[in-house]
Amino acid sequence: MPPLSPTVASWELVLRLRERRQQLGIEVKEITQTLGFSRNYWSAVENDRKILSEDSLTRLADLFEFDDDEQRELHDLRTGAKQRGWWTRYSGLIDADLQRLYGLECGAEIIRTYENVLIPGLLQTPEYARALMNAGVMVRQVEIDQLVEIRMRRQERLEGDDPLRLTAVIGEASLRQQIGGPAVLRNQLDRLALHIESHPETIDVRVVPFTATTSELFGASTLHLISFAKVGLPTIAWHETVSAKGVIEDPTLVRDLSMSLVDTLERALTRDASLTLIRRCAEELA
Repeated sequence: MPPLSPTVASWELVLRLRERRQQLGIEVKEITQTLGFSRNYWSAVENDRKILSEDSLTRLADLFEFDDDEQRELHDLRTGAKQRGWWTRYSGLIDADLQRLYGLECGAEIIRTYENVLIPGLLQTPEYARALMNAGVMVRQVEIDQLVEIRMRRQERLEGDDPLRLTAVIGEASLRQQIGGPAVLRNQLDRLALHIESHPETIDVRVVPFTATTSELFGASTLHLISFAKVGLPTIAWHETVSAKGVIEDPTLVRDLSMSLVDTLERALTRDASLTLIRRCAEELA
């Protein structure tokens, strides 16, 4: 199983409470009257912005008719949700949306990602990541150091006893855009090839070549599809552009994005052909 993530535990707790409330048809008014909550407080709970106290969770679980085993599971989730993930150390630097993304990554089983002109963050070298961040003229050097540290910390999920399974679909432009200069890019491509070769079961990188004539994701920015080991947790998406970013939970939108990624994957090179192209691009930078 993936490591415990407070973000995933809190999200699962909310999903289970919301699902049971809807199954039983319990109105918010009944909850607020029974437990002495305000509507605003309950809204914050059901939207994963507040964690119930132990006593309140017990009373709510009784109201929602959870059996003893289910109640123990709910309290275990609450205990997990109260922990602090490593990403909370950087709360003054990264916003709540990014903290949630990193928490979801930490507890994920599978991530499928798409980038058109960049190497995905989970596969970047420190030098490549730093070159990208140095483009932000308003970012102080100490903040860049911390942002690079965050990116490297995220990559720890690619290793260990139960590593993240990552499929990265990238445009050929990402192999040729000289972020940080030729030396930085060549080192990045060498590291990318090493990741592919040393993680045959868990890391799959596919390149969409310049010869591809169409794709539903052409022109798209960063896209992640994040899936979890527990059956009850749905796949969700992260979409990021220059001006907007955020988690997408709407099942219809997630389904459409998944289909678009599958379409793009079908137009990409095979794993072996992608690796050959990555190696060739690195050699051209020698």
